[in-house]
Amino acid sequence: MISEKDIKYIASLARLDLSDEEIKKMTTDMSSVLDYVEELNSVDTSKTSPTLSAVSFSNNFRQDDEKTIKCDQKCRQDLIELAPESEDGFIKVKAILK
Repeated sequence: MISEKDIKYIASLARLDLSDEEIKKMTTDMSSVLDYVEELNSVDTSKTSPTLSAVSFSNNFRQDDEKTIKCDQKCRQDLIELAPESEDGFIKVKAILK
């Protein structure tokens, strides 16, 4: 069981100003947390492999492929005309960076 002296010391390290009532409540709460951790320590985990996460992750990479679209001057002009806004022969879009 953790003592009130330990709670006061931990509170001073965390720069917390706890009232006497809060210290008593923290003593009870911290003791129950530490008791639970002790209970978990008694569980046999010798046949369990260590993991970093309960869910396995993997990186899915794909090869960047250059795709060339053949578009002549008429095709280009048609695309620019379909755009909501254009300027100097280019499609105008909203700025995303300032």
